[in-house]
Amino acid sequence: MGKTTTLLLFLFFTLHLKTSLSKDLCHKDDKNTLLKIKKSLNNPYNIISWDPKDDCCTWVSVECGDATVNHRVTSLDISGDKVSAQIPPEVGDLPYLQTLIFRKLSNLTGPIQPTIAKLKYLRFLRLSWTNLTGAIPDFLGQLKDLEYIDLSYNDLSGSIPSSLALLPKLGYLELSRNKLTGPIPESFGSFPGEVPDLFLSHNQLSGSIPKSLGKLDFYRIDLSRNKLKGDASMLFGTNKKTWIIDISRNMFQFDISKVKVAKTVNLLDLNHNGITGSIPVQWTQLSLQSFNVSYNRLCGPIPKGGDFHRFDAYAYLHNKCLCGAPLQRCK
Repeated sequence: MGKTTTLLLFLFFTLHLKTSLSKDLCHKDDKNTLLKIKKSLNNPYNIISWDPKDDCCTWVSVECGDATVNHRVTSLDISGDKVSAQIPPEVGDLPYLQTLIFRKLSNLTGPIQPTIAKLKYLRFLRLSWTNLTGAIPDFLGQLKDLEYIDLSYNDLSGSIPSSLALLPKLGYLELSRNKLTGPIPESFGSFPGEVPDLFLSHNQLSGSIPKSLGKLDFYRIDLSRNKLKGDASMLFGTNKKTWIIDISRNMFQFDISKVKVAKTVNLLDLNHNGITGSIPVQWTQLSLQSFNVSYNRLCGPIPKGGDFHRFDAYAYLHNKCLCGAPLQRCK
């Protein structure tokens, strides 16, 4: 092979390599969709750097998958920006999206975008700290890969869809700080996979807790600041591995005298209910970082021992006839 031929081959492969390296990994359809999303959001500051000349897999707030998904866009995170718009319908045109986040966008309004129903690979959905309104859509229960849902700090209203309990991989459900009404769905007692962390606080939920929830072993459950009533004792049990349980500021009425709590419980908040009975001695076995039973109808002596001595009178005030340190002595 002559020197001229060798040189030509070298130049050819060098040019081919350079072309391959400069080629966009980003799929052209995804790039076009992202540019439409940027326009729909009125070119917010955090993504103003998105340039059609650049590989969209290098854009801020965007992540692409590997070669197994042809480098399609798998994550979109628009957070902490001055956006005055609704969730663009084009988000549904990113077919390989696994993570979708719109967070801390105080002027993001309108409903949860219906085209999200098209995102069959979606695993992580966070639409929080915005001003979204309307109902939580039933179609979320059809997105079978969903593992994490956070719709907190919005103005969502209506009832909680029972279809959310159909999600086989759901491990985290956060619906706090909305205007949700109605009962906790009966279906929430039969999640098909692992029992998710459940956060429903600061809503207007009413009715009784489904008894079926007593069969579940919640690691973290927060039902505080609602209008729930009746018995909540089924949420407790020494055979469970619960870490956090907060049912404060509701209208629960049950006797806690024989309620046993898992030794794993670290936060136990029952304040502002109509709970009766006396504090069980078994609770002295708990390692509590936070504890509050104030504003109930409890009676009898506060058990001695355990972590109870660590909490001041604030944790026990305004009960019917609770006594003993740190309250007044029992007669």
